[in-house]
Amino acid sequence: MENREFKPFGNVSSLTLGGGGLGQVWGETTREEAVATVNLAIEKGITHLDVAPMYGKGEAEVVVGEALKGKEIDGIRVTTKCRLGTLPDDQVYDYLSKSLARSLDSMNLQRVDLFLLHSQLIEDDFILHTNDEFKHRTATTLSSYFDAVIPSFEKLKEEGRIGSWGIGGLGQNKALIKAINHEIKPEAIQCVVNPLNSAGAIGYVDREYNPKEILLESQKNNIPILAIRAVQAGALTEKMDRDPHPSGMDKLDFDDYERAAPFRALAKRWNESAASLAYRYALSIKNISSIILGVKNRDELKDCIKYEQKDRLTKDQIEEIDKVMSS
Repeated sequence: MENREFKPFGNVSSLTLGGGGLGQVWGETTREEAVATVNLAIEKGITHLDVAPMYGKGEAEVVVGEALKGKEIDGIRVTTKCRLGTLPDDQVYDYLSKSLARSLDSMNLQRVDLFLLHSQLIEDDFILHTNDEFKHRTATTLSSYFDAVIPSFEKLKEEGRIGSWGIGGLGQNKALIKAINHEIKPEAIQCVVNPLNSAGAIGYVDREYNPKEILLESQKNNIPILAIRAVQAGALTEKMDRDPHPSGMDKLDFDDYERAAPFRALAKRWNESAASLAYRYALSIKNISSIILGVKNRDELKDCIKYEQKDRLTKDQIEEIDKVMSS
């Protein structure tokens, strides 16, 4: 597997095993299968595991703890996150610290290599496009981020409990651009990268949210990038692998599946599966260090590893995909 430069770790495998599938966010699996999936990922050269307490109410972190138990983990990097919301400044460090402590305990680790803010960034007076009534739990204001979150992250670094810190790359477009251009820049960012230019259901904060703009701004500022949503929650595959959620919370993902029909047609013309082409697209974008996978079992992981082995797309191929999706 290709290894790429990623400043927080030095280098990282071009594929990262994410925790969404391990925590059963993307459909049912078993803990036994999830642990086996982590083990296979490591065996196949994946050097980075990306989890969060929100993935299965801690299940993904427990799976990682089970998989790493008794192993020599030199060379394996682990990321976790915290959905902070917006708290009084004097409560931020304690909240982040306690969340991190729970994560470390679940994974049987003394530190994580990367700790990310999992709540979405907004300007202080911004009204969320949807679910505004929950923004105190789901979104972090810029003033809190600048005045309390960054100092707290730096303190956790000084304590040796985290290696680096960063942001999730989701939220209000203007707020994210301000964070990316702040004098103290995030040490890593997760960016949505897919031909639909869509975050789907998790892009609920800002009607104007534009993943490509956030990606470009991160590239301009030389912020190390991890790509998420390469297949946009299944919308860029041949068939959605789950039924719509009864609440309708994932309606945008299913709408994206309909919008992706021209992409599937193009993949067919190129004698390739839609998922393969979507992953190759993300892997071919400039300055992407690693693609975070949401797989939930070994078969899905094997498919992604197979896609990673294919040639990267040319500039002309990327432009043709973009043209098809914008027409």
